[in-house]
Amino acid sequence: MFMMILATMMIPFEVIMIPLYLIVMKLGFQDSYLGLITPFLVSAFGIFLMRQYYINFPDAILDAARIDGASEPMIFMRVILPNSIPAIATLAILTFKSQWDNLLWPLLIAQTEEMKTIPLYIVRFTAEKHTDEGAMMAVAAIASIPILILFLRLSKYFLGGAVVFTGKKG
Repeated sequence: MFMMILATMMIPFEVIMIPLYLIVMKLGFQDSYLGLITPFLVSAFGIFLMRQYYINFPDAILDAARIDGASEPMIFMRVILPNSIPAIATLAILTFKSQWDNLLWPLLIAQTEEMKTIPLYIVRFTAEKHTDEGAMMAVAAIASIPILILFLRLSKYFLGGAVVFTGKKG
């Protein structure tokens, strides 16, 4: 099953774009945030990243929780999930960045001006102001600010990633 999920990473987005668009249309998500966000909440890359993180999780910590009488859902909620924050933060940054830079999907889904994303406006800006390279660089720099802010807000969790091998420190 895992190999089948990984195999989906080899399928280009352009192949699944039309069926995904038809699904979003049937659900009534066109021209909404749900239509822009929902199809990309779960990805094969995210499953792969989290699986690799959980495989390397120390068995001694899990065994200690079982000896203490914790059930499997309790172990996940109170031991594994709090120690997974570095992997979740990494996945959040990478997913947000890939969707922030996405041009094709918002071009299909966003119909009104309120729903258009920054890459769509950058394309429009380059069509209107194609000779002003300084202004284009300023727009590109401004478009990268939210990604930078997200990275700076979540960077503290990267440093806490090594704590998993000693247990969560309170």
